[in-house]
Amino acid sequence: MIAIIGAGLGGLTLARILHVNGIEAVVYELDESPTARTQGGMLDIHEDSGQQALRAAGLYDDFLRLILPGAESMRIYDRDGVLRLAEDGDEGRGRPEVHRRDLRDLLIGSLPDGMIRWGSKVVEVTAAREVRLADGSTFTADLVVGADGAWSKVRPLVSDATPAYLGLSFAELNLLDPEARHPESAVLIGGGMMMALGDGRGFLAHREPDRLHVYAAVRMDADWSADQVTKETVLAEFKDWDDRFLRLVREADGDLTPRAIHALPIGHRWDRVPGVTLLGDAAHLMSPFAGEGANLAMQDGAELAAALITMSDTEAALATYESALFPRAEVSAAESAQNLEISFALDAPAGILNFFAGMS
Repeated sequence: MIAIIGAGLGGLTLARILHVNGIEAVVYELDESPTARTQGGMLDIHEDSGQQALRAAGLYDDFLRLILPGAESMRIYDRDGVLRLAEDGDEGRGRPEVHRRDLRDLLIGSLPDGMIRWGSKVVEVTAAREVRLADGSTFTADLVVGADGAWSKVRPLVSDATPAYLGLSFAELNLLDPEARHPESAVLIGGGMMMALGDGRGFLAHREPDRLHVYAAVRMDADWSADQVTKETVLAEFKDWDDRFLRLVREADGDLTPRAIHALPIGHRWDRVPGVTLLGDAAHLMSPFAGEGANLAMQDGAELAAALITMSDTEAALATYESALFPRAEVSAAESAQNLEISFALDAPAGILNFFAGMS
């Protein structure tokens, strides 16, 4: 039996492709249901990774119906509110935007009832591939796939690496029903992505179907705790910024949520351990500044499934999968780390503007 630990995009992609090829697998997910938690925001799905994974899963046409028109547009401002770069989303960059929740729901709906065991929190996995759940039950799998994210319970079987704080913290906030309640902020952000950067700080925002989803980002040695993330403390960090950005904080609906940015070491890899492997953030957690996390996770799931389907020797399949995974993830992790540094340099947004100029 193949046990996939975690029902994120990577684990679900793996499960879907195995299922349509007649290979039995079970997904164990700690959440009690698909709606137990919010599922993040917008994702740009890349042609050479996420989209290819969806083709392999037989879900590409369904994915096309989830795309938010115009969401590939981008605006970059400096701290004084000067628009430094604007790209029209109608031109398209081969990276259509969908909401993570919608994409996850598509994958969940493509699996038969019972293939995902909801409310199955894994607390330990032994070297003998015995999995212990929070309710005290245990089972043993022929193959355990750690698709359980940054703080994976499976990773310790293959690696001593743990995620490190990168000196960047977000305060996540939302402005609901923006056209009616926050029209000025809706104009500021536009129909897609917005970045405002300067002096080690920034605002990162997306236009979603029902809200403006915003992160206020600050370089700091110690991450924010929940009681520190208030409108007052965030506004104090941006007191010299254009008032249009401060309005995003003042008018935010509901509580602000702290999000500390962590990453595994660039080039993280492990020696082959029989019957165990990792995918997605469990394998290569990185900051979001290359836009690769979800795409790599889905590509991981698709490539692992392909190896297991085409090779009768499971260990050979895992070795083949990992030999491609390691260098691919290293390139993306290095890009992500570099983009974080230039985005939050003292002279930002100069570095990120140069980056996009080089792509044109």
